[in-house]
This record gives sequence, C-alpha cells and structure tokens, in this order.
Amino acid sequence: MENKRFLIVGAGMTGLAFADHIQDDDYLIVEAQSEIGGYCRTVVQDGFVWDYSGHFFHFRHPEIEAELIRRMAGQKVRRVQKQSKIWYGDRYVDFPFQKNIHQLPQEEFLECLVELFERPESKKPENFLEMLEVKFGRGIAERFLIPYNEKLYATDLARLDVEAMGRFFPHAQLGEIIRNFRAADNQSYNSTFTYPEGGAIQYVHALASDIPPSRIALNEALIHLDLRNKVAKTTKREIKFEHLISSLPFDRLLRLASLPHDPAIFSYNKVEVFNLGFDRKGPEDVHWIYYPQRELSFYRVGFYDNIFDTPRMSIYVEIGRRQDFELDASTVPYTLDRVLADLRAAGIITDQKLISSHHVLLDPAYVHITRDSIAEVEKQKALLETRGIYSMGRYGSWTYCAIEDNIVEARALADRFNALAALPGR
Repeated sequence: MENKRFLIVGAGMTGLAFADHIQDDDYLIVEAQSEIGGYCRTVVQDGFVWDYSGHFFHFRHPEIEAELIRRMAGQKVRRVQKQSKIWYGDRYVDFPFQKNIHQLPQEEFLECLVELFERPESKKPENFLEMLEVKFGRGIAERFLIPYNEKLYATDLARLDVEAMGRFFPHAQLGEIIRNFRAADNQSYNSTFTYPEGGAIQYVHALASDIPPSRIALNEALIHLDLRNKVAKTTKREIKFEHLISSLPFDRLLRLASLPHDPAIFSYNKVEVFNLGFDRKGPEDVHWIYYPQRELSFYRVGFYDNIFDTPRMSIYVEIGRRQDFELDASTVPYTLDRVLADLRAAGIITDQKLISSHHVLLDPAYVHITRDSIAEVEKQKALLETRGIYSMGRYGSWTYCAIEDNIVEARALADRFNALAALPGR
C-alpha cells in the first residue's frame, strides 16, 4: 500500500491550485478523466476554440490574474469589456433586466415601474422565489427573473435559499434602477473578463506548469474511503493518506465515505451544451444573450467569435436539464435540430451554414443551494475535517462561486499546512 501525506482527488482548478501552492512534495493527484481541467477543458475543432461551456475568468485579485498570465508562455490573453443582452419580445434589452425596464414597451415599462414601487419590501423572503418579488416586484420578476432562472436551475425556485446565488446575483436598489433610466450603469462582478486565445484550458495549464506530471494520475477514480484507517481505494490501488483534499461533488464524497445523509438534500441541474461553428458571422458586439422565453429550448447563448474578433460565428448554447435527465446519444441530433430552429426563431442565424459542432452534458452543473444543503454541508465538512478530509470548490462545498474563488480557497488551505510545517519542531 502506498503512503501519501496529501492525496488530492480531482485535477480541476481546485486540486491543481492546492498542489501548486503546497510546500511539500509528498502529494499525489488522482483524476478520473483522461486529462486535467475538469469543466475548464477546451475543444479545438475545425479552427474553432470552444470550452465545455463558456469559462471566462473574472478576477478580483489582480495579482492572481497577473501570475497566471505570466505562466502562459506565448499565449495571447484578451481583456474584454462584457456586452450582454436579453432577448425580450421583439427587441434586445440590456442586462441586467431589472435596471433596464425603461427599454421595454411603454405599457410594460409602466407596469413594472408601478409594481416596483408597490413591492412588499417589508416582507422577509423565505426563499429565492419570494426574494425576486420582494426585491423587484411582480412585473420584473414574472417577465424575466422567474422564467429565466427556472430555465437555468430546472427546478421550483421556491426550493432555493434566498442567497442561492450569493454575490453573483445582480441586485439593484430602487435608486439605482431609477438612475439607470437616464445614464446607463450596468456594471456587475463580471463586467470585464480575460480569455486566452487557446481557451480556458490555458489557465489550467498555467496552474499545472510547476506540477511534475508524475504526481498526476489520470484515468484513476476514487471509489471508496475508509475514514477510520484513512485509506483511499481507487480504480487502480489503495493509498494511505494523512490529508485528503477533494473537489468531488459533495454528495458523491459522502457516499464514498459511507457517511449517512439524505440524498434528496443534494439536488442539482444538468446543462446540455452545444458548441456550434458557422461559415460566417451573426450578431456582433455581444458576448452573451439571455432568453427567458419558455418556448425556446436554451436559456443562454455565448459568442466566442465576438471575443476573438473572428469572421465566423462560434457560439455555445446552454440548455438547463433536470437532475433526472438521462442523455440518450440517439436523441442528440434531434435536440440539435431543435436548437438550430430556436436560433433561427431568435434571429441568431439566418442563412449561415453549420460547419462544425460539439456536444457535452455537464453533470452536475448548478447545485441547488437550500437551507438544508447549507446546514448539511457545514455539519458534514466539520466531521470530515476531523478525519483529515477537506472538501472544496464549487461542488466540494456545494456552492455558487467563481473559478478564482476555487484558487483562493485552495491556496488558503495550502497556506495553513505550510504555516504548520514551518513551526519549530515540525
């Protein structure tokens, strides 16, 4: 049996960030897939560059951004000022919807404005659905916020916690909404982003650049955890560990560790992604378009060609699926036909010719953050840490976060171990 001080499960951004930062070479990363990166993998096909879905980095720590870019030898990195729209009725409305209701048809604008003033702001919302109406009124909520988020999360919004999206939800105070009528100010946490011309995988390669390949075991999945003896069983061997750092979906980690829990607490959606390349451009000067219409299959379309300034339209299309959705490969062509029809209905494609396509299902995609899941994660993570197991990242912490947050979290944990190792007598 092998022995490792640090066993890292998952070679996505979280696992790589920890391995890159820990000042101890007694570690091993096990990764179930055949390549590193998790959902930050990139597909290069027929001259198009696509991610598994759009992974654009929004940095709040400029020193991390500068460091990663410095480690991308010869890679051109674009800095982009985000342009995002909402397709509403017969027009585009600037995102976020709640700050741009003055762009609606006059009657709908007045209705949204009146209901914004009459919203039940003294009521304390009990869930995400109630929060939308309490914060913005029924008009804004029912026209965009509710249908869009129902398509995204593929669940009843009343199940979700009030803060299910944390700092990433584009809140707006009444005064901000009114002021936006006169002078547009649609700044948000991701108003600017950086993107390498080689795709999101370049950030992965940057983090992994100082990690010896011999310390990354690909095609090796964790299949059981013996908490008492601190032994991990993989598809290839058994490894005794002192500390285990996991970015697995939290419910999966609990199952592997045979810890009792209610699986219903850990619900989530899946996202079906179509990456599509066409022979010539479509809409310009836009990076994302959001679609609240229930009759359209997708909730968002992103435009790589408008990031890269390339002459052929290159897009990703996202469809929210329920947790119980099972992908049948034989139905993918029919779903693609539906997507193309909906893109025509939305005016994205006219007579462009599809010349390349790629399909992937993200499972899980967005976790459903509820009061029960918050409490259960807190309780179980505390228990796991007494056994030397640390669960981190979007799925490991069952949360909504940015990719940069995963790097910060992983490095903070590595710093804790680094500080302990530096103590006298250690």
